[in-house]
Amino acid sequence: MKTYTLDEVQDNLIGAVGTPERDRFEYELQLDMIGKAIRQTRKERHITQEELGKLIGVKKAQISRLENNASNVTFDTMFRVFTALKAKVTFQVDMLNIDISIGK
Repeated sequence: MKTYTLDEVQDNLIGAVGTPERDRFEYELQLDMIGKAIRQTRKERHITQEELGKLIGVKKAQISRLENNASNVTFDTMFRVFTALKAKVTFQVDMLNIDISIGK
């Protein structure tokens, strides 16, 4: 029986590193992790979704959506959430080497 490495399985099922499919998967995974981090931190601080919403000026439903799918949230809202939770936020941008040459 042939065995496969995790990298081989990911490349086969999701796409190789650098492909649009893999990039989208990694992006969505990071957003999911942000939502889970918000939920976990909120619970560790013993704050309800409603209380957190009041702290940052949004409804409980928006906090729920943020925790379950952080893909449609502004940076401002996200930073207000982490500030209200007294959580340290580190923001990093890695620029990809993309050729944006304009041709005829």
